[in-house]
Amino acid sequence: MPELPEVETIRRQLEPEVVGRRIESMRVLDPSWTQPVASTDVESAAEGRVIESVGRRGKYLLLGLDGGRWLVMHLRMTGNLVLSDHSERLGKPRLYEAPTDVRFLRVAIGLDDGRELLFTDARRFGTGVVVEDEELGDYLRGRAGIEPLSEALTTDALAELASGRRVPLKSFLMVQSGVAGIGNIYADEALHRAELHPLSPAGSMRREHIEALRAGIVASLEAGLSNGGASIDDYRDARGEAGSMQDEFLVHTREGRECGRCGATIRRIVVGGRSTYFCPGCQTRLRRRTKRRASGTAKR
Repeated sequence: MPELPEVETIRRQLEPEVVGRRIESMRVLDPSWTQPVASTDVESAAEGRVIESVGRRGKYLLLGLDGGRWLVMHLRMTGNLVLSDHSERLGKPRLYEAPTDVRFLRVAIGLDDGRELLFTDARRFGTGVVVEDEELGDYLRGRAGIEPLSEALTTDALAELASGRRVPLKSFLMVQSGVAGIGNIYADEALHRAELHPLSPAGSMRREHIEALRAGIVASLEAGLSNGGASIDDYRDARGEAGSMQDEFLVHTREGRECGRCGATIRRIVVGGRSTYFCPGCQTRLRRRTKRRASGTAKR
């Protein structure tokens, strides 16, 4: 699934290409893309609008349209958003064979310069909706929490989110209403950088662990951005090109290989139904912190 670095890479590429362009047509070829809203309603709400901005919240791509509207899209597991003059690159070989090309076109957005934005999606989990400006905050509330590459991700904020939580750290990081944009890949990478075991209860962290985790989150996401995202499956950027972050993984998909930090063998387990990679040699498993009992009980 494309995570924050992949979605932000697409955003950065699209911004100079589509801002100022008018949406001449919008064809939703798969009505499930807009459910429960009718696809014709989304088409009519976007057609004729000028794209004024290209934004991102967590894993959501936001096209700001004139008149105070937003086209909000989510790529989910296998979605790609590619400019038509780069679409031929979608058929190039990938690390794992996957059917991501224009055969799986779900939406075509025609621009006034003759190009199209093509939303392809082999597994058909991606979504799109048009919301009014005043509705955007409510739409994203609960879907996208703290932006991890913003000043809002402080140690105190992360501590507040983790306080009292028994859920494993791996699962904790993937809850989008907490810290937005982190998925399976960057949760593994962040925990390795922080030297924390993925099964550690989130509420077991002390101040030093939270500081290390915050730094690990930021470093992992910035590495992903620097490498144009990770293409271990379907992901391609807006130019149809693969990212290279998969070549820089510290633990993710590296089961059986040597940890670059301590030399131990990287292991794979399943946490919350997701394949999880970690180093048993240098990622410390924290134990649940127990509350101290009140002292000084009265004697009878």
